[in-house]
Amino acid sequence: MKMPTVKYQRGDMVMGRWPGSNLYYEVKVLGLDAKSQLYTVIYKDGTELELKEQDIKSAAGFQSRSRSRSRSPSRRRSRSRSPARTTRRSSSRTAAAVAAAAITESAPSSRRDAKLKDSVEVRLSPLQQTKAAENNSNNKHEKKEENNTANEVNEKSEAVAEAVPEKNQGRYNLRRRKDDGDFKSVEAKVEQLEEKEAKLAAATPPSTPLDFGGKIGAYFWLLFLPAWVLFLLLQVNLEDPSLANFPPPLPPLEAFWDVQALGFVILWILFQAVLYILPVGKLSEGMPLRSGERLKYRTNGFFAIVVSSVAVAAAMHKGFDLTYIHSHFLQLTAASFIISILLSTYLYVRSHYAAPEQLALGGSSGNVVYDFFKGHELNPRIKNFDLKFFCEMRPGLIGWCLINFAMALAEMKHQGLNAPSHSMILVNLFQLLYVVDGLWNEEAILTTMDLMHDGFGFMLAFGDLVWVPFTYTLQAYYLVSWPNPLSLPALGAIVTLKLVGFYIFRKSNSEKNAFRRNPSDTRLSHLRNIPTATGKSLLVSGWWGVVRHPNYLGDLLMALAWSLPCGFSHLLPWYYMIYFIILLVHRDSRDMSECRRKYGSAWDEYCRTVRYRIIPRVY
Repeated sequence: MKMPTVKYQRGDMVMGRWPGSNLYYEVKVLGLDAKSQLYTVIYKDGTELELKEQDIKSAAGFQSRSRSRSRSPSRRRSRSRSPARTTRRSSSRTAAAVAAAAITESAPSSRRDAKLKDSVEVRLSPLQQTKAAENNSNNKHEKKEENNTANEVNEKSEAVAEAVPEKNQGRYNLRRRKDDGDFKSVEAKVEQLEEKEAKLAAATPPSTPLDFGGKIGAYFWLLFLPAWVLFLLLQVNLEDPSLANFPPPLPPLEAFWDVQALGFVILWILFQAVLYILPVGKLSEGMPLRSGERLKYRTNGFFAIVVSSVAVAAAMHKGFDLTYIHSHFLQLTAASFIISILLSTYLYVRSHYAAPEQLALGGSSGNVVYDFFKGHELNPRIKNFDLKFFCEMRPGLIGWCLINFAMALAEMKHQGLNAPSHSMILVNLFQLLYVVDGLWNEEAILTTMDLMHDGFGFMLAFGDLVWVPFTYTLQAYYLVSWPNPLSLPALGAIVTLKLVGFYIFRKSNSEKNAFRRNPSDTRLSHLRNIPTATGKSLLVSGWWGVVRHPNYLGDLLMALAWSLPCGFSHLLPWYYMIYFIILLVHRDSRDMSECRRKYGSAWDEYCRTVRYRIIPRVY
């Protein structure tokens, strides 16, 4: 088999694109990983990164493109060879090259020189006339926006040169000038160019790989997810809830619709929205966005679940039969599905009026169906009301606990019990602890992938309002008709498993959240980390030194503890455990891909240090 040719050799000096930008800098090739086909390069500041071949350009080719474009009658003449060097081409371009280098050499760390007031003033008067100068004696060039980074740098150099013209018949003169107002003109032009470049970068964000099977996958998931929820609910209502009963018998269409059920769902969402906007609880700052902005969130979820519990108790005291939730489960699910569709449509339509920097990178494919599914806008808000954060943490999550409690009452009613069974009590307590912990530590969700990277579209809207409350409650729903008695040793083992999983989950998440928010916190000084080129660091000690995703390990142990009380008679109550494994494996692959793209060789070092991904190997 013919080996692929290596375009760049070790030691070559080339131009490498800085990740997440359109800027190129001079780098040295250190080698090529034959497996991943990624070049390891080192920048002038010592930063090592792995780049794809298409992100590398030869220095000669980079300069020749700049020269060829400058000769075009419709384009501006190039005055410097590359953004990272000030090589002299001729005496007529030396001053512009010096000015361009002063701007571009600081680009990785700061887009503006703090000593701009001490910048060199360029006084242009040619030492000798050239043929080109004679053909263009006015020395004026039309301004046209260039996408090529080298030409963008040339714009800046021309702005410096043209801002301070002066006739001098001797030679090029470089001297400092502080006392007049010319430098302000230079500063203004540089600011305008940097603002234009920032807007251009925001309007054309870097592309990201498509998830969930891409555009074809989006069509599939839009149809499959509602169908799968329907399948589960129809199965759990059968006398024999075996997954072998496929397809389950469909009830008449009128069985899916109930106006009262729709009214209850709308009332519940509005009630949670009122609790969310009350000026109670902490205003927390989210992680920095691409624009550098930090959004504020009202983190009063624990207050919301306490008030919700009091409201439910008051409704029961007034005579409301909470077992209505069990008897109208299908209609409540259908009502929530309708609301999620309407919400997703609203989110997609409003995203077309959002600024480019407010869009989600992963939901900007240009395909209507994919962007509708994945979410086009990152943080849609109505004034200060954050729609994604609210749906993630409130109606579905608190509704999960309400439905579980209603199932416990329904079990007592159907089985003629004076108290719920031990299995039902365990399922209710375990899942209640999970939800209450999430709401108590609500601020931690602000550092998760859902809030930081995923847009708000059908995937999250359907997941928050339908998937979570109506499939995570299947264990409790199953126990209403299929109670499973537990012995004391079994009870003790299941409780121990839950507590171990919860401890790992909470400790690892707390470490991650604290480190992301303030890596220099003295309470985290004992934790070892690997610095990366992005300025962030990767934890390699504590729970994050055991496996790469200790929080996933804790989650899996808790999911196992939720399913064990249902016994082994049917596979249906184990649905959550199976689904969760698939979810975490997929999320782990997304994490790996994203982190490799962001952190380059630092991520490879992290993977060598922390070998196991979710579950550590036991020797």
